[in-house]
Amino acid sequence: MILELDCGNSFIKWRVLDANPGLLVGEGVVDSDLALLEGLRGLKGLALKSCRLVSVRTAEETAVLISLLKAAFDVSVVCAAPAREMSGVRNGYEEFERLGLDRWLALLGGFHLAAGACLVLDFGTAVTADFVAADGEHLGGFICPGMPLMRNQLRTHTRKIRYGDLAAERALEELVPGRTTVEAVERGCLLMLQGFVLTQLELARSYWDKDFTVFLTGGDAAQVSGVVPEARVVPDLVFVGLAMACPLS
Repeated sequence: MILELDCGNSFIKWRVLDANPGLLVGEGVVDSDLALLEGLRGLKGLALKSCRLVSVRTAEETAVLISLLKAAFDVSVVCAAPAREMSGVRNGYEEFERLGLDRWLALLGGFHLAAGACLVLDFGTAVTADFVAADGEHLGGFICPGMPLMRNQLRTHTRKIRYGDLAAERALEELVPGRTTVEAVERGCLLMLQGFVLTQLELARSYWDKDFTVFLTGGDAAQVSGVVPEARVVPDLVFVGLAMACPLS
C-alpha cells in the first residue's frame, strides 16, 4: 500500500492506495501529525510499503513527520522536490525553487489531464491561479487570501465581528445582501473570491480564447464552481502531480 500526503499550512490531506490496482483504501484531512497517525492506525489491514509526500511546511516540521511515519510504520518516504522542468512542463518562476511545491504539482497534474493549455485554480488557506500554455510553458500565476484568511482577518481586526463556523455555513446558503454581520462578511468574502476567479478566466481567454481547460481544486473549490460551470473539479489534483514527481515501483 502507498501512503500519499499533502502537507499544507493548516491541514494534512492523506490517502492510502492499494499498490497493485491503485484502489483507494482510505483518506482524510487532519490538523496534526498525531491525528494523521491515529487516522492511519484506524484502517483495517493497513500494510504500508512506501510513502510519497509534498510539504509546504518548514524542513524541520517535515523531518519530524517523516521520523514519526518511519517509526510507526517502518515505511520508506519520498518527498517531492522543486524542478526546472518535468513531464513536459517548464517552471515559469525566475527562481524555480521558490514556486510552492503544492502549486507545482497541481499544475503538473492539470497539464497532464488537460493535454493542453490549462488554468489551475486552487482554493485553500490561500487561493492560487496558475497558467500553463499548450507547449507546457508555465506563464506564472497569482496568489490571494482564501476564505479562511479573509474571514479570520476580519474577525481578528474588527472587534464586533464574532460568530461561529455553523453561522458562517448557514450564511452562504444564498448571496443576497446580508442583514446580519455574519451574512455580510461571509457573502462579501465569497463574492470577492468569485470575482477573482472571473478575472482569471478573462486573462486565460485573452491568451487562448476557448482552447483551454479550467481545473478547480482545494477545500473551497465547491464555493466557486457555480461561476465556472465548464471547469473540472479535481479534489486530488496535487496527488496527480505527486505521483508524476515521485513514481514508486
